[in-house]
Amino acid sequence: MKLKIKLYNKQIEKWPQQGHHIMAQYDDEKIIVYQSYRPEIGNFAVQNQYFGASFSLNRMTWIKPNFLWMMYRNGWATKVGQELVLAIHLKREAFERYLKQAVYSSYQSDLYASREDWQEQVKNSSIRLQWDPDHNPYGAKLERRAIQIGIRGKEVVNYAKDDILEIEDITPFVKEQYQFVLNKQLDQLMIPEEHPLVFNDEVLNKNLRLK
Repeated sequence: MKLKIKLYNKQIEKWPQQGHHIMAQYDDEKIIVYQSYRPEIGNFAVQNQYFGASFSLNRMTWIKPNFLWMMYRNGWATKVGQELVLAIHLKREAFERYLKQAVYSSYQSDLYASREDWQEQVKNSSIRLQWDPDHNPYGAKLERRAIQIGIRGKEVVNYAKDDILEIEDITPFVKEQYQFVLNKQLDQLMIPEEHPLVFNDEVLNKNLRLK
């Protein structure tokens, strides 16, 4: 596994406790995002290093840069249809491209001229943006908000193949670490090392409500 990992308890000492934050593992070239799939889709992606076969280019796919949000969503790989967990090494420029054209899933009065304007943008956009409560390893809600990004249309075609540098199956790691959660041994829990991500583009930071 190529992800950098670190003790959960060591990380939360430095993580922001509230506000909107893109918690992620990243560098200048890439950012790690997570998805969970049934084996038929996930195994094809790992073996071929792109999304194809049963992966649908006609529906929206959601990516999450925050590992623990993904674990909340897939139940640490226990939910039906989400048994295989992928760490996707996504081009940093692609991730920023998505965000620059993203439209919020819900109406934001300070960002859109009117509800009708927002609805029109939602209809025409390839990227959806949503902030949800972040979660701790046990699944409890936190005050900090976590981002997820929906991709469809022309951008899902780019995402499926051209925007990805590498696809890793991290399911064994997830299952291994889940045992520490089940046994309430968070002092031994290892997760991917994550830091808040902000951009050089101040307009983008403002639109994303990053602090």
